[in-house]
Amino acid sequence: MEIAYWILGGLLALFYLYSGGIKVIRSQDQLRPMMGWVDQIPMPLVRVIGALEVLGAVGLILPPLTGIAPGLALAAAIGLVLVQIGGIVTHVRRGEVKVIGLNLALLVAAAVTAWPATTWL
Repeated sequence: MEIAYWILGGLLALFYLYSGGIKVIRSQDQLRPMMGWVDQIPMPLVRVIGALEVLGAVGLILPPLTGIAPGLALAAAIGLVLVQIGGIVTHVRRGEVKVIGLNLALLVAAAVTAWPATTWL
């Protein structure tokens, strides 16, 4: 069970470190080609979403790795599920139903990661 967590959690953490990091660091003009929705969302909120993704990635890895508050891994996985629900809602409202495939895959991956994370409770 732990091996499955580390594989899936590690992949999710890498994805969210990158995705969240670029939302925090890059300008609206730099994000626009990849994320058309940044024109409709205030940049401070985009930065908050990015920071939450980075914190979620860190929460998936550091607590179980260090043994300090390992239950936070479950909270991080659930938080990333909520981030993806927000992303799906945003895309559906914008009429971009065709592009929610990645959001759905990340939602499922985060939900599946939450299950083995319960081993540390």
